[in-house]
Amino acid sequence: MTPNPLYKITPSTDPSELNKKDFQSDQDIRWCPGCGDYSILKQVQSVLPGLGIPKEDMVVVSGIGCSSRFPYYMNTFGLHTIHGRAPGVVSGIKSLRPELSVWMITGDGDSLSIGGNHLIHILRRNMDVKILLFNNRIYGLTKGQYSPTSERGKRTKSTPLGSLEEPFNPISLALASGASFVARSVDVEAKHLQETLKAAAAHKGTALVEIFQNCNIFNDGAFKEVTHRQTKADQQLVLRAGEPAIFGANKDRGLVFDSLTMSFKIAEISEVGLESIYVHNPQNKIASQLLAELGIPDFPVPLGVLYQHERPCYDQMMSEQIDYAQRLFAGVTEDQPLPSRPSMQSLLDGGDTWLVQ
Repeated sequence: MTPNPLYKITPSTDPSELNKKDFQSDQDIRWCPGCGDYSILKQVQSVLPGLGIPKEDMVVVSGIGCSSRFPYYMNTFGLHTIHGRAPGVVSGIKSLRPELSVWMITGDGDSLSIGGNHLIHILRRNMDVKILLFNNRIYGLTKGQYSPTSERGKRTKSTPLGSLEEPFNPISLALASGASFVARSVDVEAKHLQETLKAAAAHKGTALVEIFQNCNIFNDGAFKEVTHRQTKADQQLVLRAGEPAIFGANKDRGLVFDSLTMSFKIAEISEVGLESIYVHNPQNKIASQLLAELGIPDFPVPLGVLYQHERPCYDQMMSEQIDYAQRLFAGVTEDQPLPSRPSMQSLLDGGDTWLVQ
C-alpha cells in the first residue's frame, strides 16, 4: 500500500532523536490539581518518542469531557471533536491517510453513553487506531453526574437516592464487539501504563486500553483498593502472556480454572502447586472474557493485555479494494501503473473558480 502523498510534511526532527519534550505543547494544562489525567498525559508523552514515528505523522483525536482536552497538550496534529463522535472522525482520518498513527482519547461517558454505538463499530471494523478510554466512573466535566460505569447504588447529583443501573464493563463490551486488542491499566501505575501503551502501539488494529483514572473532585477514591499501597498487591492481578496469574504481597495466590463450572477460582499456591495456576494466554478469547468479569470484592482486578488477536484492518482492506476498483475501471492489471487522474488537492489548489464539465 503506497502512502497517500497529499499533505505530506517533512519531519521537523529525526524520529530517532525525539524525546518527551517534543510532544509537549505550549498550552497551559487546565485539569484540576491532582487529576489522574496528568499522569496519563505524562506516560503517553514518554512512550510516543520511542515508537520511531515522526510526530507530524501522529494525530490525537478526542470527543467531549475532561479527558478530551488531551489534544491541546500534545504537540502533534489533533482534533477536539463532538460528544461521542471521535470514532467516526478517526475512521475518516485512517481511511484517507492509513499510514498515520492515530490515537483516540475518550472517557467513560463520552464513549459508552452517547458514543456507545460509534465505539462498538470501530472495534468490530478493526481500524488501526489506538483508543485510550479514561474511566473515572463519573461525569467530571459536567460536575458529578453518574456515568455508564458508575456502580449500582451510586449517589450523585443526578442520582441522589442511588443509581438503579448496572454499570458497563468496558473490557467485556470491547470483547463482545470484536475488538482485536483489549487491555487495562491504572493512571498512577506509571511503569505498567507505559508497558501497556507500548503493547497497544505495536498492535496492528484497533487497540482499546481502559485506564482507571481518579477524579479527585467528583469521585475521589473510585479505585482506592487497586491503587492504595496497603491493598494493591492483593487487588491487582497483573497479567502477562505465558506467565502464571498470581498475586498477593508474597505472590502466594493465583487463579485456577475450573473446567466443570467454566470459571476461575482463587487458590493458595502452596496447596495446589504452581503448575495448577492458570497461565495467561491473551489469544484465548473465552479465558479473556472470563477474566474481564473478575473484580473486587471477590477477585483482584485484572490488569495488562487481556486479549490480543491479529486480523485484517479495515483501513488497509478498504485501500486495497479502492485500488482494485480503480484498476478494474481503468482496465489495467496489478503489474501495470494506474493512469494519472486529477486529485482533489490539485482541484483545491487550482484557483478560486473551476469549470465542471
